[in-house]
Amino acid sequence: IEPENVTENISAAEHFDNAGSDFAIQLFKEIVNEEENVLISPLSVYPALAMTANGANNNTLSQMEQTLRMPIHELNEALYGYISALPNEETSKLYLANSIWLRDEEDLTINKAFLQTNANWYNAQIYKTSFDDTALHDINTWVSDKTDGMIEQIVDHIDNDSYMYLINALSFDAKWKEPYEKPSVKDGVFTQEDSSKQDVELMYSSEYQYIQDENAKGFLKPYDGGAYAFAALLPEEDISLADYIDSLSGKKLKKLLSQTEACTVHTAIPKFKMEYNANLNQAFISLGMKDAFSETEADFSGIGTFTSPEDRLFINRVLHKTSISVMEEGTKAGASTVVEIKETGAFRQPPEPKEVYLDRPFVYMIIDCRQHFPIFIGTLYNVP
Repeated sequence: IEPENVTENISAAEHFDNAGSDFAIQLFKEIVNEEENVLISPLSVYPALAMTANGANNNTLSQMEQTLRMPIHELNEALYGYISALPNEETSKLYLANSIWLRDEEDLTINKAFLQTNANWYNAQIYKTSFDDTALHDINTWVSDKTDGMIEQIVDHIDNDSYMYLINALSFDAKWKEPYEKPSVKDGVFTQEDSSKQDVELMYSSEYQYIQDENAKGFLKPYDGGAYAFAALLPEEDISLADYIDSLSGKKLKKLLSQTEACTVHTAIPKFKMEYNANLNQAFISLGMKDAFSETEADFSGIGTFTSPEDRLFINRVLHKTSISVMEEGTKAGASTVVEIKETGAFRQPPEPKEVYLDRPFVYMIIDCRQHFPIFIGTLYNVP
């Protein structure tokens, strides 16, 4: 089903450009931990929360819109327009899928308009099932299939009072434009912030898009086809990674990524694989989305109504899981976000080449090269 007025999607996507970067950075700041690697996919979190917001009303909706940085009717359009325009090619694949899983109970009458809105804008598949062990298996199998096996399990159990799961799954699989040849991969040392050393494998190359601000330097390394790139930011040696991240804003990051300097950059990226999972409840509460998690204040009456007026729906958990592999051939990454609803009731050629060797903690991203949105954003404090 395609929504009406799709001609307006281009302008909506442009509006998403600034709001999306701001949302991504603010969420990233909330989950950054100075002692561990983190990795989130803002592009996975956004649709899951937006689908949920389509069932929110009153203060719950206002708080969600403030956190998501856009009114929900505009965000639906913007995400539809942005995601529809993302390239998906043989050597640089980006795939998103959404689904809504409903408990098969007669005491909750689901609002058909809520389901239709999410089917229209997010192509959400709707499943009504008994919330038992079979449903748990089916949900995790759906996520695994949609993330090309990168996320094998996202939900570990289903409680008796869980009524709905709104799920996004995202997979990214891209070859480097210039893959690393065997002689370019060498043994090296990664120095952590506490000065401890790690023996690692570093992948060396020369890139041609240099980025720099007053506190960090970095580069873009394109994937095949040029639609996506790996972006890295290495803080100056006297600045901690946490302090650098604290200085970032959505506007600053967008400007940094869009104003690259064309020059030779000698680079090194450590080979690494990692998984990350988090409960994002506290992050969203800190960002102002308090009522949605409250058993007494949440208003998700747009989702449906109970036969008993004392019963209400609220968000119990926002689960997020990511996985990434950065190797010689390219990058493979997956992400899934689950919202669990419960019932409670200008270029200049420089004279000298630059050097950016990622041999100490850094920020990295997978970005789309048109709007410079961080599809994934993470920290590497140590090499897993």
